[in-house]
Amino acid sequence: MSSINLDSVTSALQNTRVSPTGVTFAGKSLKLDTEEDAKQVLEEITKCSSLQYLNLEGNTLGVDASRAIAKAIEKHPEFKRALWKDMFTGRMKTEIPKALKYLGEGLVAAGARLTELDLSDNAFGPIGVEGLASLLRSSSCYALEELKLNNNGLGITGGKLLASALTDCYNCSKKDGKPLALKVFIAGRNRLENEGAKALASVFKMIGTLEEIAMPQNGIYHPGISALSDAFTHNTNLQVLNLNDNTIGPKGAAAIASALPNLQNLREINFGDCLLKTKGAVLLADALKNAHSKLEELTLGFNEIKRQGALRIVESMANKNKLKSLILDGNQFGEDGKEEIKRKLKEIGKLHILGSLEDNESEDSETDDAHEENDESDAEDEDEESEKENESIKVVTTNPEKVDVAEFLESPSANNFIALGNDRIEMITKEATKNEDICMDDFVKIVMKVSALSNNMKPEVADSALKCSESLYKDLFSWAQKTEKTSLVNNAILVNLGLIKSEDKKAKVTWNLEGCLYALKYIANKNYVPDSTKDSLKVFIERDIQGNKDNLELKKQIVASLIV
Repeated sequence: MSSINLDSVTSALQNTRVSPTGVTFAGKSLKLDTEEDAKQVLEEITKCSSLQYLNLEGNTLGVDASRAIAKAIEKHPEFKRALWKDMFTGRMKTEIPKALKYLGEGLVAAGARLTELDLSDNAFGPIGVEGLASLLRSSSCYALEELKLNNNGLGITGGKLLASALTDCYNCSKKDGKPLALKVFIAGRNRLENEGAKALASVFKMIGTLEEIAMPQNGIYHPGISALSDAFTHNTNLQVLNLNDNTIGPKGAAAIASALPNLQNLREINFGDCLLKTKGAVLLADALKNAHSKLEELTLGFNEIKRQGALRIVESMANKNKLKSLILDGNQFGEDGKEEIKRKLKEIGKLHILGSLEDNESEDSETDDAHEENDESDAEDEDEESEKENESIKVVTTNPEKVDVAEFLESPSANNFIALGNDRIEMITKEATKNEDICMDDFVKIVMKVSALSNNMKPEVADSALKCSESLYKDLFSWAQKTEKTSLVNNAILVNLGLIKSEDKKAKVTWNLEGCLYALKYIANKNYVPDSTKDSLKVFIERDIQGNKDNLELKKQIVASLIV
């Protein structure tokens, strides 16, 4: 009889991972209004013996369909991951809270203990949080580890409602014997501003287990940043911190610098487009200099940092042996400064980690720290006005005169897009498809000009641009397949995304590529996108990642969705 090595068997069992089981209808573009519409989804849920996740991303659910799906979920206490991104396109705001309420009640009735709740890209606003709050307060969220609410239009009111629900969840779960131990919190593009950030900071401070916090594009200034920084110090295992496109400024940088000694597990820091200025960069450099050995990515692009600030940052990276990426593009180094930065990085053996230094401006020697602080104060004064909780003020910032499609395409600004009126999607689509013999190059350029607005700070611009982009992409791919020109369309898309060079040497990409990539991420895995297009995008985006760190996270997300 052969002998058995129990240690080897134990080790093998410990290393065995069982893949989660569940149901996915991601990217099917189903419109589920009634229980009958949801029949296919209900059948799959019923057939699944262990429903650990349900992915409904990229479909649209009405109240009755949501109620039916919730009933089906009630039979699955093993349910853990609600992957419900982009699930209410075209729904009225009054429908969404009811739908969320039914789905939450289904999870509670099942006795499910969620580990992940993803409701990103559902523009439900504060009213949607009201429908979500009862679920967040329930025992079904006591074990929640990942909460993703990116691009929901929460506003200050929604942020406060969310903070209140999470506070109740924490307190009730603590009484139950195991307090809420949230690891991932994502809430970008939500107009949380200072008051919303402060409310959530109090929650972070209480929880203390966060490993990833991503709150980009929220209109947060230094009072909110200071509150968040204080909360960060209580989350010592924080590994990913993304505050991109808020106004941190030198004052906010000072608060973050004070918190950094407590955050030795940081792997990724993204403070791009945060108006740090040179002073803020120096404060961060000093705080990072002698520690943070686990740091892998540091993003500080578009911050009006001058040469000396950048050099201090570079010096602080000398001992970061795990560093893979340093993004400093869009600052104010001048040509000589660029070369000096490269020399310094080469000296410490880290030139390979430097991303593109594109959009580098020359140093303005007349701008000193006093001017910088005045600029920041002016920005803060403007923020005081923006923090009034009058939603009409936030949503309608201009009242532009009506323009036609030709004017918009000539000058594709956010104001001109809004000025097209409520029929803008139909108007632009009609313009792109007005001739049976479609001009492919013109069509693709129209797609780019619209999708470039998909990450606009104003939700009404971003949401409408995203919907219009999807409509255009659908028509483009449909025409391409009918005319057997998919390969030509693929090539045109790659050229206009700057992923390959155009044969026309005079052609230039003049639109906001980040917005274009954001829209592409939204549609990349949809079933109307041809397989050859997906394959082309995957190959060329992966290749571009190797040499171009611009919009790195977006590119990674697109590739990940294409692999799935």
